[in-house]
Amino acid sequence: MTAIAELIDLTKTYFCLDCGVCTGSCPVARVFPDFSPRQIIERSLYELEEPSDDTIWNCLTCAQCSVRCPAGIDFPEFVRLMRDEAHALGFDGVPTHNGMLQTITDIQMQDVVQNRNFWIEDGKTADKGDVFYFVGCRPYFDVIFRDINAGSIKGAQNVLKILNCCGVEPVVSNEERCCGHDALWNGNEEKFKQLAQLNLGLIRASGAKQVVFSCPEGYHTFKNFYPKYFGDLDFEPIHVLDFLADKISAGAIEFEEKEEVVTYHDPCRLGRLAGVYDAPRKLLESIPGIELREMPRSRENGVCCGTTCWTNCSSCSKEIQVERLTEASNTGAGTLVTACPKCQIHFRCAKAAFDLEIEINDLYDIVADRLKV
Repeated sequence: MTAIAELIDLTKTYFCLDCGVCTGSCPVARVFPDFSPRQIIERSLYELEEPSDDTIWNCLTCAQCSVRCPAGIDFPEFVRLMRDEAHALGFDGVPTHNGMLQTITDIQMQDVVQNRNFWIEDGKTADKGDVFYFVGCRPYFDVIFRDINAGSIKGAQNVLKILNCCGVEPVVSNEERCCGHDALWNGNEEKFKQLAQLNLGLIRASGAKQVVFSCPEGYHTFKNFYPKYFGDLDFEPIHVLDFLADKISAGAIEFEEKEEVVTYHDPCRLGRLAGVYDAPRKLLESIPGIELREMPRSRENGVCCGTTCWTNCSSCSKEIQVERLTEASNTGAGTLVTACPKCQIHFRCAKAAFDLEIEINDLYDIVADRLKV
């Protein structure tokens, strides 16, 4: 059995009904008509799809196709495994930003001393404890994307502020590494496993029983892929939105009233892949003065921010981003709120490039700005 035939058997791709719902749902296919998930599957079934074919790198792995597939085929997982085969044979996607993000994660696999915690300032943290805040790659984003005011460090500071306001002083480690999400989805399974093992050792040594995430990619990776590769974890991965929901219900935090009309963008990893739709909306609606206006395409029908894993950013990506920002603006909202640092970067990049009016803001910036302290 060939490698591709094994992937087809593993992911049950042979259940494809050839209905074309995947291609009709795909945001890339809307812009690049030659890109078709259905045709990739069909070519694979006939063993005509080659690992050297660059079409597999155009997929956003956003899962919009999968949630609509009548046969329940997990196309993003099929693509992920195809990329494993491609990478093993020396074929990769085109890295964005001169490969800086990939280089940073390469360095993190080594015995390196980082200065990740420079951003903490007056936030309260602990060396050991029950709660570990997994910050993710935010500390590096502001350096690379300073020209568009990425706001990633501010977002991390505000998550810490919110946790402190809830009476939690989490462990925040200078030795944390990238969660491995990008390596995993770019076909570099070995790199993912090395980064994951470093993180697992670090968290276990901290004594943490819960690991809190504000990054959708980190949460999805820890919750669904770390157990797949390493078995049961000694801690509970929990998204900060679920953490806050309990605190708000218990009356642990309150908000100042401030009028603002916003719309919310569902990140793919948090929405379709992790199933978290209600929590961010309930959080926004719990803040006095916030009016939430939904875009026509929201929740499981929300549109991807246009690129992923710092690869293959193209004219297609920009068209998707501009269309999404226009859709947000048409709701009458003055601010597009996102709960993903990468979505925020991609939308701010498009906003700057095309001089668009709508503001982009991090969900946790809005929450922290209105906290009663």
